[in-house]
Amino acid sequence: MAGRRLHLVYFAGDPRHGDIYYCHSADFGGTFSPGVRVNSQPGSAIAIGAIRGAQLAVGRNGRVHVAWNGSDVAGDPQHAPMLYTRLNDRGTGFEPQRNVMRETFGLDGGGSVAADRAGNVYVAWHGKAPGPEEGEAGRRVFIAKSTDDGRTFAKEHTVSAEGTGACGCCALRVFADSRGVVYGLYRSATENVHRDIHLLRSADAGRTFSDALLHAWKIDACPMSSMELIEADGEVLGAWETQEQVYFAPVSKGVRAAKAAICAPPGDHPKRKYPALARNTRGETLLAWVEGAGWQRGGKSGWQIFDRAGRPAASCGTPTGVPVWSFPAAFARPDGRFTIIV
Repeated sequence: MAGRRLHLVYFAGDPRHGDIYYCHSADFGGTFSPGVRVNSQPGSAIAIGAIRGAQLAVGRNGRVHVAWNGSDVAGDPQHAPMLYTRLNDRGTGFEPQRNVMRETFGLDGGGSVAADRAGNVYVAWHGKAPGPEEGEAGRRVFIAKSTDDGRTFAKEHTVSAEGTGACGCCALRVFADSRGVVYGLYRSATENVHRDIHLLRSADAGRTFSDALLHAWKIDACPMSSMELIEADGEVLGAWETQEQVYFAPVSKGVRAAKAAICAPPGDHPKRKYPALARNTRGETLLAWVEGAGWQRGGKSGWQIFDRAGRPAASCGTPTGVPVWSFPAAFARPDGRFTIIV
């Protein structure tokens, strides 16, 4: 959501090598513009694993930026590309896609994109640089940055702490707030068993990042999870999965404050995954998720509203089916109601 325009990207076609489409709505989802294909090379996007779907950010002057994991159609299957494009100057379509990975390799879990009001664009992923430690413990989070609204990108640089690793099949998320502060969430793989959520933060336009452990989880497996970051009322909120439960917390005041304010929906949770967040004008927060999803298996949607103090306030509706490889997105309407898209 940006201003009064709702922006949406979605996937169509074979999950192994399909296409990404973009549309927008000026009436909060009542009607949408015709879908425009985002990827310039047909079949160059992937949806297998759900967490590898396209990510969207809206930057200076409302320009739309999209990044996604490339399919085997877009490059060597052993060296999958991290692809990026942006809406053209006329706003009629998307520029030819580009691979922003120059020196890294081993792309796996889903990448992300963020943009700010000053024209900075950040494309993030986790992978390896030449000469890394073996396995997931040798993975790092990288960012390629543009200072000219995505026209050009500098070479990628490492932003995660050395030694934390990165969980191979998990997505990460980056976000730039209204002040230009950049946040990131990723899952570590320290010693291949510490699958913890880490919070990244940069107050100098992505030149340097802090890296702090936010939520611990010791498990000798990859949970194939995703994260979410949004801004509302001057506060940045993050959401993630730990031990098959979904959580959210305000992260803009630092990791210590975030740890003290972590919230989770009540009730039984048969494998809750893929959290999505929205906050309305009353200060209420919607946390949505998928229950029971797995490899080549869809699930059911679930959601919980929390009041301004972070207390569960109301549950909503009957769960609906979520297709395989899909996940929810959510937004708040001017009247305070929420909408979930699956």
